Amino acid sequence: MTSSLQIGDVTIPGRVLMAPMTGVTDLPFRQVASRLGAAYVATEMVASAELARGRPDVVRRAAVGEGLPLTVIQLVGRDPEAMAEGARMAEAAGADIVDLNFGCPAKEVTGVASGSALMRTPDLARRIMEAVVGATARPVTVKMRLGWDDDSRNAPALARTAETVGVRAVTVHGRTRKQFYTGQADWDAVGEVKAAVSVPVIVNGDILTAEDARDALARSGADALMLGRGVYGRPWLASHLDRALADGTRLREPGREERLDIVIEHLRASVAFYGLPLGLKMFRKHLGWYIEQAPWPADASERRSAKASLCRLETPGEVEVALSALWRQEMAQTRNSAVENGQQVSETAMA
Repeated sequence: MTSSLQIGDVTIPGRVLMAPMTGVTDLPFRQVASRLGAAYVATEMVASAELARGRPDVVRRAAVGEGLPLTVIQLVGRDPEAMAEGARMAEAAGADIVDLNFGCPAKEVTGVASGSALMRTPDLARRIMEAVVGATARPVTVKMRLGWDDDSRNAPALARTAETVGVRAVTVHGRTRKQFYTGQADWDAVGEVKAAVSVPVIVNGDILTAEDARDALARSGADALMLGRGVYGRPWLASHLDRALADGTRLREPGREERLDIVIEHLRASVAFYGLPLGLKMFRKHLGWYIEQAPWPADASERRSAKASLCRLETPGEVEVALSALWRQEMAQTRNSAVENGQQVSETAMA
């Protein structure tokens, strides 16, 4: 298997992609993840009709900016012409790839016959794909689930339709909509989609470690994989997993100092993009995830306490000072513990 993925005329220099996630993959997150080596990070889900009307928060979700080697804009909606207009706007904004959301399980999306609800209306899904493919010169991709429920696992059939109308790649989350995020992602079932089409197939769902990545690729036969919730508080995950897949090693997690630099970089990017106070407010969920994912403080209750305290701070400067103090405190505790045990610990080891 090659170390890159070809989607239409776009070469993605890696096989680990980051999924579009509302409230997560905004421009600051995409910039940080890209700087850390992610080959593909999609925008948040963008409602095509609201994008066409210029609704400010929706336009912001589709924002492109400096430091992005690849721009993937994901559209959601149920009206073929509105989706086509969204694709034209995405191309004009600089999108390299236009992705269609046929997989979101959220009730507010499926309740208006969008997202994974489109798997229940394959004729409408086809008309949407045809309209979008006809509206843009950029490669069009589709992200879907296995089906609406276990009685209607129609992902292979919908993927064949997608290929027929000119879609250039398909991503499949290994769950039905009825499952939401319960149970285990069925990577073997994604293999049925891979067997049904010749376009690239990307496997998604429950991929957190290098072992997960290798198993998902082996069981699905997919050409690449896509990360979702596993990147919460870990914007480095895609690039590090790509490296682990390439050289057969285990996943490397950043040390203390590198994590601190990443968190502060992300905080500053969020404030620069949204301004104050919105930038800090938008960043707080990321801050919580960073602390939850960090191996320090070692005690889980101390991590929860640190998270609660940091997420109540009211200025970016206070957050930076408190994060640095937490890092120094943990470094000192590690050093003191090592000394008490008669060990010598280098600065590199503690980082």
